[in-house]
Amino acid sequence: MSGTPMVRVEHLVKRYPAGALPRPALDDVSVTVARGEFVAIVGRSGSGKTTLLNAIGGLDRDCAGVLEVDGRALARMGDRELARMRNRGIGFVFQAFHLLPQLTVLENVMLPASFDDRGALPTARGRAGDALARVGLSDKAAVPPTRLSAGEKQRVAIARAILNRPALLLCDEPTGNLDAETGRNVIDIFLELAAKDGTTLMIATHEGRVAEAAGRRVVLAAGKVVEG
Repeated sequence: MSGTPMVRVEHLVKRYPAGALPRPALDDVSVTVARGEFVAIVGRSGSGKTTLLNAIGGLDRDCAGVLEVDGRALARMGDRELARMRNRGIGFVFQAFHLLPQLTVLENVMLPASFDDRGALPTARGRAGDALARVGLSDKAAVPPTRLSAGEKQRVAIARAILNRPALLLCDEPTGNLDAETGRNVIDIFLELAAKDGTTLMIATHEGRVAEAAGRRVVLAAGKVVEG
């Protein structure tokens, strides 16, 4: 895990408009994540977990400080360049599954290829099938997501996130809507991605089972790093 870190955050500050919050959402946050690390971002609701992931993923650019992903400064990127990096190098998994009900499971997993300007669409079906196999849902490829359980929907969301084999996977409360057994299955998928693919994982969570599976914990409180 030597060399350039996958994520470098230094003195990051995020303020919402005056009156929205009495303090910054992120207050002088510094975090470095090595390539292949599995890091849990933990803390109470409102501690800044989601805000930090959104900043690292380039979803929220209105921040001050240093923010680099894979050695590249996000602040120096134009909108098109940032969108390309998100599509190719970063996968996102959210607590809400964000699956399109009018599409089949396979078509949902293929969606990132629609926004890839490298001509990736012709190979997307095969790669989507491989991704579904990795999460154990090959038999659900042709069904709509409305016929899936919550755990199956989350696994489809993971398959979609890894379609382009991103180096960095950002997950926001990915087990929050799942029962204990299904949550363990999802954690096992994350562990396999880290072990076999060398994927860097950053997972925001309030659940102990996820934090215990991670190699390191970064604890946020009131927008500040208090551990990790």
